[in-house]
Amino acid sequence: MNIKLAENFRAVFYAPFYATHALGLFAEQGVTITLLDSASPGAGIAELAKGNIDVMWGGPLRVINERDQFERTEGSLVAFCEVAAKDPFFLLRRRQVEPTKLSPQGTPFSLKDLPGLRFASVSEVPTPWLCLQQDLREAGVDPAKLNRVADRSMQENLDALRLGELDVIQVFEPYVSLALANEDLEVVHAASQRGYTAYTTFISTFEGMQRNQPGFEAMIAAIEQFRPWLAAHGPAELARVVKSFYPHVSLDILTACLTRYHLAELWTCRRAISRQGFARLAASMLDSGYIKRAACYEDCVAASAYEVNEQ
Repeated sequence: MNIKLAENFRAVFYAPFYATHALGLFAEQGVTITLLDSASPGAGIAELAKGNIDVMWGGPLRVINERDQFERTEGSLVAFCEVAAKDPFFLLRRRQVEPTKLSPQGTPFSLKDLPGLRFASVSEVPTPWLCLQQDLREAGVDPAKLNRVADRSMQENLDALRLGELDVIQVFEPYVSLALANEDLEVVHAASQRGYTAYTTFISTFEGMQRNQPGFEAMIAAIEQFRPWLAAHGPAELARVVKSFYPHVSLDILTACLTRYHLAELWTCRRAISRQGFARLAASMLDSGYIKRAACYEDCVAASAYEVNEQ
């Protein structure tokens, strides 16, 4: 069985996909994976529609968004097999040496501190800012009232933070570990602490699920071997296994990245998609105005990936 699999974009928190491929776990299940690059985040969606690929990985946000705009057909997107079940983004700031009005010395950072600070959100993909907006609303903060930079890259924002041009930025790894190499910067918020948020799954179409059912079953079986492997070998060995996929990240930094994600219990790598995580993502999209109607779990998730008992 050969499956054409497109990556969403190259990200550290996608390490389980690369490790499963590099360790030969897909091959052990009798499936050959042709791993294809994607031109940009979400670009694989168009390739699925054209029939150029069989499956991609990415955020269920794209499935929910499609269902909000179009009626379901056999060619509609569907999510299956949960890999990243929590939000991989963090907030960083310059370490507080002197107390300020909003952050008195010794007072832990709170999302309620963001209004009035120079803040930069992620521009490359929509999910992190949508999810953070929901966190802010629950903290009693109106996201629209932030002094927010919304159109710069994470690298640009990190550079601006180092120069003192920003107060807080939203980033994922490896920018977190790179930032912490500078003693003047610190992590003040981990989005993973909110709990389950459906972040990364496989995505295909309903027609594709039927056509590739044996191959997809083999892929799921392979992915489910990742967590036992990680428990036995640890994030340092994971970094070594996937290092070739991140040529511009040093092994020490990559190990720090993967250790942070491992400790956050970011990856579930299981067949079922969390109902709680799906609901959280869907609510973030709806309350932010990204979609116009509430999303239905059963309408976006493959029947084989239904979570029977909520966690």
